[in-house]
Amino acid sequence: MRLGAAGAALMAAALCAAAARPQGVQQASLPPLKIVGDAIPDSLTGHKGDPARGRAIVLNRQVGLCLLCHSGPFPEERFQGNMAPDLKGAGTRWSEGELRLRMVDARKLNPQTIMPPYYVVEGMNRVAPAFRGKPILTAEQIEDVVAFLATLRD
Repeated sequence: MRLGAAGAALMAAALCAAAARPQGVQQASLPPLKIVGDAIPDSLTGHKGDPARGRAIVLNRQVGLCLLCHSGPFPEERFQGNMAPDLKGAGTRWSEGELRLRMVDARKLNPQTIMPPYYVVEGMNRVAPAFRGKPILTAEQIEDVVAFLATLRD
């Protein structure tokens, strides 16, 4: 079966919700975030993430699933996506705060985006009962990915 772009995007969101869920996260709501312009300037954890862990999340096809839609400077990875911006140069194009908002909930910038909201638990539709009230990635994982993407400077 072949999926069009919209079908692939829906599958990506479903896979993110089903497969990328950190084990043991039981969170009914998340703390409010301060959005300034097109960014969340403050770290979700109060400290910078670890770029090495962030790279592992980006490349892991069971956690971040980033390469389902994105491509990047990862020659060792086959079958990279072409439906979303190339991650090469992400740290040049966007600030850490801008990257953070795109990871947390890109719908704040573009309500029609196909990018899954990785740190949202409220206002989600058709979420399996086992996954309700849980973000796709933890605050620490978001900060790790942001730290890694910020290193991609072309």
